[in-house]
Amino acid sequence: MPPTVAAVTAEPTAGTNAIDHVLLWGRDIDQTTGILAAKLGFQVRPGRNPGGVPNRYVRMTDRSYIELLAIARPDADMDPGMQADQASLKGGPGVRTFGLRSSALEQARDFLKAQGYAATDIFNASPNDPDGAGPSHPPRWRLFAFEKPPLSSNLFYIDYAPDLVPRIRPDEHPNGAREVSAIWLLSADAEADRKQLERMGLAGATPVHLPQIGARGFCVPVGGKGLLALQPDGAGVAADALRNGGPQVLGVGVGVADIAAAKKRVERGYESMLASYRGSLGEAFLAPTQQDLGLLIEFHAMPANGPAKVCGPMPAAG
Repeated sequence: MPPTVAAVTAEPTAGTNAIDHVLLWGRDIDQTTGILAAKLGFQVRPGRNPGGVPNRYVRMTDRSYIELLAIARPDADMDPGMQADQASLKGGPGVRTFGLRSSALEQARDFLKAQGYAATDIFNASPNDPDGAGPSHPPRWRLFAFEKPPLSSNLFYIDYAPDLVPRIRPDEHPNGAREVSAIWLLSADAEADRKQLERMGLAGATPVHLPQIGARGFCVPVGGKGLLALQPDGAGVAADALRNGGPQVLGVGVGVADIAAAKKRVERGYESMLASYRGSLGEAFLAPTQQDLGLLIEFHAMPANGPAKVCGPMPAAG
């Protein structure tokens, strides 16, 4: 029996337990792969190309990942979400869509519909979907999206068949990457995104300030990680990005095992010295990827004594 409105209201997004992935569009799939591998030190895994939209993956040990996409031919077969991304990106690189992983997909959808959101039907991976080596049973993944985006960037909820999730070794990435720990949503109104996330059952926001990009807003906890709802705070990277590209996923946080080694690798890749700073997750540096990828990547140290408190207070300077 399906849950009542009262029941799903009482348990807003039970099972929505993790940041899953972002969809990173590039100008060319090989060019984007080269940037992530040669300049940034990620291991990029192959995908498929069933309809003129090839994909590849940067998968983490905790199951989060970055999905690489590109258009390989003029008549590429794109779903409505891809079309919306491309309408915003205008052929350039960047991220306009991200996914949250939910182990209770039906319950999450019922709750969101009860809150007035136009959630789509749940649909399955098609037999020729690009996320793996071909058909599978049960379907490799199931997801739902929204007829009208509830946030400044596009969002979907997804779940996977447990036995079909790739197992990633801790030493997968030469740069020591372990997880996608945060997603930075940029808009002109961070408070509007915060309110929408709270209405969607994602409460507990704390104020954040990112002086390195000229942004402020809120960090919303999601399964031990963080969705950052940001807006420009004066002149800087965030203001320029919003003016040039509109609302977007401006960046991601990536936790690494050895921050000093990761920084040296990225400095070699970009042939420039990079500044370290104390971010919301401790010692960090910002890779100069916006021109290449249309996306900022903040590398931060993984704490030695357990998971990072992504949406905790800013650490003291020092």
